[in-house]
Amino acid sequence: MNFLEVKKSGEFEVEIDSIASDKSISHRCAIFSLLSNKPSKITNFLQAEDTLNTLHIVKQLGACVKIDKNVTIITPPKTIKEPSEILDCGNSGTAIRLFMGFLASHDGFFVLYGDRYLASRPMRRVADPLRKIGANIDGRVKGNLAPISVRGAKLKGFDYESPVASAQVKSAMILAALNASSPSFYKEPYLSRDHSEKMLRGMGADVSDDNGKIKISPNKKPLKPLTITVPSDPSSGFFFAVAAAIVPNSKVILKNISLNKTRIEAYEVLKKMGAKVTYVQRESEYEVIGDIEVSHSELKAVKVEKNIAWLIDELPALSIAFACAKGESVVKNASELRVKECDRISVVVDNLEKCGIKTTEFEDGYTVFGGSLKSGVIDSCGDHRVAMSFAIAGLKCGMRVEDIDCIKTSFPNFVEILKDFSEVQVGD
Repeated sequence: MNFLEVKKSGEFEVEIDSIASDKSISHRCAIFSLLSNKPSKITNFLQAEDTLNTLHIVKQLGACVKIDKNVTIITPPKTIKEPSEILDCGNSGTAIRLFMGFLASHDGFFVLYGDRYLASRPMRRVADPLRKIGANIDGRVKGNLAPISVRGAKLKGFDYESPVASAQVKSAMILAALNASSPSFYKEPYLSRDHSEKMLRGMGADVSDDNGKIKISPNKKPLKPLTITVPSDPSSGFFFAVAAAIVPNSKVILKNISLNKTRIEAYEVLKKMGAKVTYVQRESEYEVIGDIEVSHSELKAVKVEKNIAWLIDELPALSIAFACAKGESVVKNASELRVKECDRISVVVDNLEKCGIKTTEFEDGYTVFGGSLKSGVIDSCGDHRVAMSFAIAGLKCGMRVEDIDCIKTSFPNFVEILKDFSEVQVGD
């Protein structure tokens, strides 16, 4: 089992221009390129296990993919090819769920699978609404678990109100709607990440929003190809934002980050806790992009119960800030954490307890009683965000994190950047 040991750091001021490219946008770039009939040009596509798996699936479906240094060119096929092998999504819930929506209307038989962690994640939240509009989808446990089979069919338009605010569910349904027989409507409890809508509108799709209800008209012709530079991932950058917030007299500058409002909610929570957070906008095309500066200040407890879909991925790292804050921080309405790469509520709570932090766990969240983090031995349970969050905690008190191979799925150069902050050791 691979491990990472991080020694306590001193104060630092670090500027980072090598944060991993945005994973959510990279997945979408690869999949959305199949909606055009011309080559898409993607600069700064994330070269991590999850997104490279998605790129490989695009090739299995007939696309030609060429990578020249930092530019990825994807030339779509005239028609989607029926693959002779399974489509391996690795650890990515985004990939498997978006491909379910995309492939549901294409001729052929497709089998989507992934690693043992992905095989335990629920798929009916996408499969059930797709089945209701004519999709032929099946899988283990009554179609809830991978491997998931999809046999392309003619889809009907729909008017669907999702019980959960999920960008993955929303994106899958939008992709299905683009090839349906009539206009479709989608509504969610509150706005989840909106990369799909913005990118598809930029490609010429008729996707509009009327007071929170999305209307999707079927494509009458192929969409325009993408020409896009993928910004750095605010979720990945947030680990180092927390580092600056918890280590006295420290500051970090994160360069070329997506400033999409649905992606910086965790930074806003950190600001409410007392950290100094500044945004500097640089450009705006498909997405608003700029720099984020974060400086240490004494942190106070906070209650997190709104816009959970906007910071669901950052909650493990936020929990490290909670542990270093004064008072009792509470997370509510976050039951979605239980169906991520692991049960993040239980795993985060258990690992904080190992570090001397008192917690209380409940069904849709937890309480963290701020105190003094202590060095511990942490099991990531195969979750990349848990692994990186507790590695950052090591900058405060020293830490050993076990089962770190998962970090490669989203942030391959995380450890290299971490070396700018403290002494680290990686071993077997």
